[in-house]
Amino acid sequence: MFSAIYIEQALQAHPRVREICQRYPQVPVITCSHYGEVFNRKAQNFRLQKQAPALILAQKQGEMVLPAPAGYGFEQGSGFYFSHMLNCLYDCRYCFLQGMYRSAHYVLFVNYEDFREQLLAHFQSQQSASVYYSGYDCDSLAFEPVSRFCDYFLPLFAEHPQATLELRSKSTQVRKLLEYEPLDNCIVAMSLASEASAARWEAKVPALGKRLDALQRLQQAGWKVALRFEPVIAGDRIIEEYQQLFRTVFEKLDVDALHSVSLGEFRMPSGFYKQIVRLYPDEALFAKPVQTEQGMTALAGGGETLIRELESRLHDFIQPHQYYRCA
Repeated sequence: MFSAIYIEQALQAHPRVREICQRYPQVPVITCSHYGEVFNRKAQNFRLQKQAPALILAQKQGEMVLPAPAGYGFEQGSGFYFSHMLNCLYDCRYCFLQGMYRSAHYVLFVNYEDFREQLLAHFQSQQSASVYYSGYDCDSLAFEPVSRFCDYFLPLFAEHPQATLELRSKSTQVRKLLEYEPLDNCIVAMSLASEASAARWEAKVPALGKRLDALQRLQQAGWKVALRFEPVIAGDRIIEEYQQLFRTVFEKLDVDALHSVSLGEFRMPSGFYKQIVRLYPDEALFAKPVQTEQGMTALAGGGETLIRELESRLHDFIQPHQYYRCA
């Protein structure tokens, strides 16, 4: 699964580190002083590393609970994110992470207890209910068999119902969730694209049918499920593709039980976009015309007209109070 396992020297005796290494005895182990020596070094190629990434076991330092980007989440109030991991198992061509990071290696921060302390302090500092997103710099569930993230953080949020946890994912790794009683303050949010878009741009992502099966199992067990139709990538048959996607999804799931549904267009910081184009100069997605505004790059041919048309089709299936637009 990994080309190598890098371990910060101070963590060699850490219980989580030892448990992970015991599970992969055939993988070479390399020590380093700090994960940045490997992850942030110059002259790396994200595209090449993605073919055989390593796992870096590290300790997160500094601020661990940060304000969520504007328009990222479903609440109008306070939203925050915390990242126990950097990078993703999947290889979606449009992913902004490949423009943000030099390295495609996976970084897993194993000092969960420090995350807990900062989250607890953050819970106490908030004057009202807040939302905490765990899937901004990674996929919340895809790495669960290695990270055991849910085992640690679900009990924490169960003790603090005023704080809502969103697990955003493209994964079918829901077995661990199904071992727990559903939490009223935990939402499993699945990112979905049309099947044509997924086939073109979402390498290694589980098939739509398998993800819908996973969501159905979660709903039947009582978990709150949300849908994130993003990123919408403009194309000649985009309306027809999403119309079919909506039919497939809402025939499978209990629509009335859905927590929320969102649409979001393909867009990212222009600097990230330029870096990704350099990595994939032969990729058809990046040959499409773009438009840049206020430091953000989006594909031409989309925009407000496209999103409004998709919203109109989407509202044939859901109630207005279930919907929000992802900025």
